Amino acid sequence: MWDGEGREIRVPEAKVRALLADLLAHDGGPVSADRLIHDLWGDAPPGKPAGALQAKVSQLRRVIGRDRVERRPAGYRLRFDEGGDEVDAVRFRALVTEARPVRDPGARAALLTEALELWRGPAYADFADGPFVRAAAQRLAEQRLSVLEEQAEARLEAGDHALLAGELADLVARHPLRERLRTALMRALYAAGRQSEALTSYEDLRTRLAEELGVDPSPELAALHQALLRQEPGLRTETPPAPTTRASSATTTPTRNQDPAQHQAPARHQTAPAPAPPSTNLPVPLTSLVGRRQALDDLARLLSEARLVTLTGPGGVGKTRLAVAAATADRDGARSGELADGAWFVEFSGLRTGTSADLAQVVAATLGIRDDAPRPLPGTGPATPSLPHRLAAALRDRRTLLVLDNCEHVVDAAAELTELLLRTAPGLRVLATGQEPLGLAGEAVFLVEPLQPADAVRMFMERAAAATPGFPRDPEGPDEPERRAVDEICRRLDGIPLALELAATRVRALGVRELAARLHDRFRVLTFGQRGAPARQQTLRAVIDWSWELLSAPERIVLRRLAAHTDGCDLAAAEAVCAGDGVARDEVLDLGTRLVDRSLVVVADGPTGPRYRLLESVAAYATERLHEMEDLTAVRDRHLLHYRALAEYAEPELRGAGQRPWLARLDAEAGNLRTALDEAVRRAGAGGPGAPGEPGDPGDPGRPGEPVGSGRAEAAQKSGEPGEPGEPGKPGKPEEPDGAEEAEEAVRLATALAWWWLLRGRLTEARRSL
Repeated sequence: MWDGEGREIRVPEAKVRALLADLLAHDGGPVSADRLIHDLWGDAPPGKPAGALQAKVSQLRRVIGRDRVERRPAGYRLRFDEGGDEVDAVRFRALVTEARPVRDPGARAALLTEALELWRGPAYADFADGPFVRAAAQRLAEQRLSVLEEQAEARLEAGDHALLAGELADLVARHPLRERLRTALMRALYAAGRQSEALTSYEDLRTRLAEELGVDPSPELAALHQALLRQEPGLRTETPPAPTTRASSATTTPTRNQDPAQHQAPARHQTAPAPAPPSTNLPVPLTSLVGRRQALDDLARLLSEARLVTLTGPGGVGKTRLAVAAATADRDGARSGELADGAWFVEFSGLRTGTSADLAQVVAATLGIRDDAPRPLPGTGPATPSLPHRLAAALRDRRTLLVLDNCEHVVDAAAELTELLLRTAPGLRVLATGQEPLGLAGEAVFLVEPLQPADAVRMFMERAAAATPGFPRDPEGPDEPERRAVDEICRRLDGIPLALELAATRVRALGVRELAARLHDRFRVLTFGQRGAPARQQTLRAVIDWSWELLSAPERIVLRRLAAHTDGCDLAAAEAVCAGDGVARDEVLDLGTRLVDRSLVVVADGPTGPRYRLLESVAAYATERLHEMEDLTAVRDRHLLHYRALAEYAEPELRGAGQRPWLARLDAEAGNLRTALDEAVRRAGAGGPGAPGEPGDPGDPGRPGEPVGSGRAEAAQKSGEPGEPGEPGKPGKPEEPDGAEEAEEAVRLATALAWWWLLRGRLTEARRSL
């Protein structure tokens, strides 16, 4: 649910969400109390069912507004505004109704796409199998499928078939017996020059129908099959549409301005065609590129030196935007003949998983390469060439630049295909984007950094001015409090362009000062992106969800536990805090390195070596996951014990000649030391940790370069001090916590920090802590 300003509304409890789903399924009609009680509790109602239902109604009213849930004699009902278009299902039906009479197929497809973009997931996802909403969920799912079929037919009619075949193949795999969907797929495959696959798809359906239902395909589908065999000319769109500016993964289909036959080997009865003019399907940006002048210069140099350049960086940092700008500049500045076959943008985000053959199919469709393209030369590939080998053969003599976008979720397949293409086609260059490198020999990796503070402010101001009439574009335009608020917004959003764009759309409703004040709850505030943007870029949460879903379970554990640190940590602390259930201590370094490669963890120099830090939005997301999925007490135990050990080891060193490196080390850990002390004080006040738990091995940071677990803390552990492990790596039994023991823990840490506070003049912090 979202409110009128696009902020997500979370309904807190399963029974309350079930109540909302039940009322929504009745389209504003009343539902009796008895029916609601049965739907919510089934055959095991609470002792006072009427009172329990009223409590759930009250909870729902507090979330969505008291006047939204009405009590009528016939029961409870949801009240909608006139027309009901605040409900996605109602808006969906209205857009579909508006689209159907439109004669222009492109316009009709655009309206149907807009309707489909309202779907954020399965209808009634949490309760779709519940008997009280099952019929409504199935009805909506069927309506969506029918509209997907209509949209596919409209796109085919408009000549937009390049990526449609790949999209339809996924739908057909999930709904293999839907003939209308199969018809659209067969036509799209044939129009993309993949006749053999279209005929294979028909045979697959015919076999399924015979084996599962004992029937034959419909006469209409059989007639299409015969038309494909005869290669009737009316089945193929000869003139592709002009490039579209609609920026949606569901609708943006790379187009071309030349017939795909121009890329084929000449038939025996033809003369060689004249060279085709340079072609491209690179998207045309709708907004200015801010703060990337140096990056574009660096990329131009890399593209002139390396055949494979990969842009990496965190989600939302602008990898795609920069890649398109670099490819456009490369195409426009190419010497005569250097890019004779143009620059092409290939989008992989529609493939959540895939093999190199799946990716090759997308590339071939984008470039208009047909099934009858040139075969590999003898001895250069398998006896029966696969689609990737046929694609490589078709590109063998071309001079072109491929932009392979969003490789992170198919990185292995993308690497396999890219290596084959580069090895086969000497005139090919590849510019890839992803959250990690492809890992190929000769690859030049370019890290796309967040914007510098001044550039971040300029971009935010430009986007906010575009979305909010009267808002100044000049960074010096606002008054001093607003300038400070803008600076804070840009700093807290880490200079990530997508996050800044999402924030800019909220200025009209909130103003910059209120927006800055609400960023502590950023995932509820930044929930409304530009219409037509891919779903993964519609909200800040969706941006990070996209990266999270690509992680293995151990990688997720380490990312969650890293969020327990404040302002980053060194390797010793990461090993001490992140090791535990699900992750061994000796695995932390490799898993942390994987997170760095995936652009979720930032590495910076520290006094004892590298420090690992999370961007603020990633840290907020990982903290949420930590609270949802971890034993917080165990993680906090390890954090507290590690930093207490560090403070106790450092305390005598600060009194000697070698105090300088230790001061630097404690300065770097100031945030973590404060967090650890706050936790110790909290426990002392609460009489113990939030929940009993076995602390893991906190180790000891020791001296720079020493392994965690050595030194003073190890000796203390072996002495059997309360609450600490008896031996490094072997958890001891913590004694029952009580208020006195927890207070002693807090005093130990404060005492160990006293000399550091004094040397650094942190007297206010010392007084507050003591």
